[in-house]
Order: sequence, then C-alpha cells, then structure tokens
Amino acid sequence: MLYASETPDFLESTHEWRRLFAETWGTFLLVVVAAGAAVVGAQSGGAISLGMKVVAPGLMVMAIIYFMGAVSGAHLNPAVTLAFAVRRNFPWSRVLGYITAQIIGGIAAASFLRALFGIQGLLGATTPGPGVSDFKALAMEVLLTTGLVSTILGTASGARNIGSNGALAVGGYIALAGLWAAPISGTSMNPARSFAPDLIRGDMGTTWIYVVGPVLGAIIAVGFEWILKGKPTAAGTLAARGNLK
Repeated sequence: MLYASETPDFLESTHEWRRLFAETWGTFLLVVVAAGAAVVGAQSGGAISLGMKVVAPGLMVMAIIYFMGAVSGAHLNPAVTLAFAVRRNFPWSRVLGYITAQIIGGIAAASFLRALFGIQGLLGATTPGPGVSDFKALAMEVLLTTGLVSTILGTASGARNIGSNGALAVGGYIALAGLWAAPISGTSMNPARSFAPDLIRGDMGTTWIYVVGPVLGAIIAVGFEWILKGKPTAAGTLAARGNLK
C-alpha cells in the first residue's frame, strides 16, 4: 500500500537529482543569508541592525519558495522534512537524501562565509543570548519551530505552499519570530542552519539545542495539524514533494 505521498510520479527517480540539487542550493542560500547577516554586520561595524538580520532570511525563504517550491517542495530544513514524513505527506525513503542535501548546502554556505570573512560574528552561529540558559533557549526553539511547522503544514494542506500564500506566510513567520525572539535563542528553527556554522567554526557546545528543539517542535506541530485537520490531504502531499513529472 502506498503512503499518501508515494504517488507513482514521485516514486519515479528520474528527477530525484533535481530535487536534491534544489534542496542543497536552497539551503545554501538560506544559510548564507541567515548566518551571513551576522557576519557582514560584524564585518561592517554594525551597519546591519538586528531587524535587518532577522528579516533577511524570511525574505530569502519567500524567494526560494517562489523559484523552486515546485521542484522539491522547498523544505530547506530537516525539521520540515521530518514533519512532512511524520504527517505522511512525504515518504520516509526520501528523508535521508533531503536532510543530507540540506546539511551539505548549509556547510557549503558556512564554508563560503568562512573563506571570505573568517570567524567574524561567530560565523553567524545561533547561541543562547546573554544570561539565557540552555533550557530557556531550548524551550524557545521548541515553541518557535512549532509555530513555523504549523504555518508550513497549514498552508501546504491547501496547496498554497508552492504559491504566493505559502511563501508570504512562511517568510513572514520567520521574520516575525526573529523580531521578538532572536535575543533569546537566535531563532534558528532549523538544525542545518545552526549545525553548519558550529561545525565550520569548531564549537558545537550548544548545537544540541538547535537540533533537539526544532525536532520536538516539528513533532508537536504535526500533532496539532492532526487535531485541526485530521488525515493528510492530497494538497499537502503535492506541496511536500513538489510537482515534477
């Protein structure tokens, strides 16, 4: 029996390399902007404000959904891929490939920033804010990721993740989350976004927060989506896997 996401055209592997390339390139762009905002801010002596730093990745995600959402679903985030799989909109057999592509894209972006600017701005790492405990940062990442994945699943269920509504909603949520919560946890909501700078700068002391938090948040969001809408929909499946034939 096929999962809801395992439609015959998606099981056809002809275009899988396009999907994986899209996830790699899209995650590269996301991380180079999200981490790069802090790096360039430090390099420029503070020319980039906190508001600019947190709005930039939201705008980048919006653009990515527009230009490649139909190719791979524009997950760009291991927590999102996991959520779509748990929700049964995306086959588990494709999860490892997507997450690997996302991590490669993130590492490539962090390496690019390191080559250009060194370790300026901690290479854009997400860390708990001054005076913020690891537990508080973890709780914030769980909450923020729950909201992010709820937004993604909610727009996807109406086949809007590939269109304008999904792009605006997801990009807007990322900017909004950063505007009020960045000083607490850095508002990562994405293990690939946090893992890559930590790996390249050689400090993974708090990386676990930005893996555990988003994963827990994603699972909670899937539970909320079941409460709100019940079984997965064909529209959600289309949004999760793109529309390549």
